[in-house]
Amino acid sequence: MSTGAPPSLQHLAMQILLSDQALAISALEDLPLLLFPSLFMEVYAQGHTQSLKALVQAWPFSCLPLGDLAESTDRETFKAVLDGLDLLLAKKERPSRWKLQVLDLRKEHPNIWIQGYLSMARLSRPDVLTDKPRESHCSGMTEEPPLTIAMDLTIKDGVQDALQAHLLQWARERREQVQLYSRKLQILSDSFSEIQKALLLVRLDSIQELVVSEFGHPGIMKELAPYLGRMKNLHILNFCNMGGDFYSHPHENLWYPWMIGEHLGQLQHLQELHVHHIVLLNANIPAIIRSLPPLKTLSLSSCLLKEADLRFLSQCPCSWQLKHLRLRRLPMESFSCEPLKALLGRVVGTLETLALEDCAINDAQLSAILPILSQCSQLSLFSFYGNHISMATLKNHLSHMARLGHLRRGLYPAPLESYSPQEWRQRYIDHERFANVRAGLAQVLRDIGTNQKVQICTRFCHHRNKCQSYSMAPDGSWVVTEEDLPGLSALPV
Repeated sequence: MSTGAPPSLQHLAMQILLSDQALAISALEDLPLLLFPSLFMEVYAQGHTQSLKALVQAWPFSCLPLGDLAESTDRETFKAVLDGLDLLLAKKERPSRWKLQVLDLRKEHPNIWIQGYLSMARLSRPDVLTDKPRESHCSGMTEEPPLTIAMDLTIKDGVQDALQAHLLQWARERREQVQLYSRKLQILSDSFSEIQKALLLVRLDSIQELVVSEFGHPGIMKELAPYLGRMKNLHILNFCNMGGDFYSHPHENLWYPWMIGEHLGQLQHLQELHVHHIVLLNANIPAIIRSLPPLKTLSLSSCLLKEADLRFLSQCPCSWQLKHLRLRRLPMESFSCEPLKALLGRVVGTLETLALEDCAINDAQLSAILPILSQCSQLSLFSFYGNHISMATLKNHLSHMARLGHLRRGLYPAPLESYSPQEWRQRYIDHERFANVRAGLAQVLRDIGTNQKVQICTRFCHHRNKCQSYSMAPDGSWVVTEEDLPGLSALPV
C-alpha cells in the first residue's frame, strides 16, 4: 500500500474541471477566488486554449503576472491568452468581478504562482502606472482604462524573440485599447525603422532604464534624441559599443554631442549614466553632461577622455553627489593630478565605490591623490587594477587607506617589482619576483591590521569580465582565484 498523503479535495476538484473543458468554462462564474491561480497555472501548462481564454476573461485580480510562465511557453498557448484579452476588450462593460488591468510580462514576481491566491490578491499595478480612468465627454460616465501590458523590451537585429514580436504586433493593432509600458528598454539595432516602431508604441515616460548599443552611424542618434528627451522617468542610461566614420562629418561630429546633451538635460530623474566604448559621440563629455541633474553613478570607459574633460567634470554639478564613480581604460599617464583631486574633493562625503581601472596611473599621480582619497569616509570599494605603481607606493597607499572604517575591498595591480624589467609592459609576471612581493605585502597587511580584503590582480579581461587575483587567507598564505570583475553599484559591469 502507498504511504503517500491522499490528494486534497481542491486538487481533485481541479482535475475534474481539467478533464472537461466545457465544464471548466461553465464553472468559472462560481469558481472560488482562491482556486483561480492554481487552476490557471495548470491550464496554462497543459495548453488548454479554450479554458485559458475563458480564465483570462474571468481573471478576478487587477494584475496577471505571466513573466515566469511566458518564458517557457509555446506561441500557441501565449496566443490563447491574447485571444482571451481580445474577448475581454470587445465587451462594452466588464463585469464587476473582472478586475484585470495589467498583463505583467516582467520577471519581478518570482514564485508568485507557487505562493498562490493571497499573493495574487496583494499584487498591485506596476509603480509607473498612475493613470486614472477617463471620463466620457458624451455621457459623463467613466470609461474603462486601457489594458496595460508591462514588459521589458529588446530591439535587436537578426532573429527576434517570437513572443515579443507577436505581442508587439498584437498591441500595435489595438493601440486605442492597449498601453505598453516598458521599465527597461534595450536598443541593440542599427535600423531606426525598427526602433521607431517600438518607440511609437511604448509609453516613453514608463521607461526607467535604457540601454543604447551597437550603433554604427551617428545619424541614428540624431533620430533617437527627441524620443530620449521624452523619457521623463529615466533613471539609468547606458550608451555603449558605438562606432562609425565620424571623420567624414566634422561639423555633425561637433553637433551630435550637444544635441544629445540638450535632450539629456530634460531627464531630471536620471541617476546613473554609463558611457562605454563610444567613438560615435567623439567623446565630447562636457557637451553630454553639461545639463544633467546630480547623479549617483557615473561610469566612463574606453572613451577619448581629455584632461580638460576631467576638469570640466570636476566643476559640473552633476558629479558633486556621486556615490559610485568608474573611470576605466582612459589613458591618464600624461594628465595633471589636479582635475582628479578636484573631482574627488567634491565627493569625499558621499563616494562609496571608486574604480580607477587600467588608466596607466603612476606612482606620482596616486601619491598626489592619496591625501584626498583617504578622506573619502564612506568608501567601501576601491578598484585600481591595471595601473603602474611600485611596491613602495602600494605599501604607503595601504597604510593610509587602512584608516577608512567602511573600506571592505581593494583590488590593486601587481607592483612593478613583480615583473622582469623588460617585460612589465606585457604584464608577464615573474613568479620568483612576485613571491617576494607577496611576502612583503603580507607583512604590511599584518602590521596595519586592515579589515579590507586586499586583492592583487595579475590578469584581467574586460571582454569576459573576469580577473585573476591573489588575496591573503587567515593563515597568512596567498590564495589565487578567478572571479568576476567588481561591479559598480548594483549594476553589472
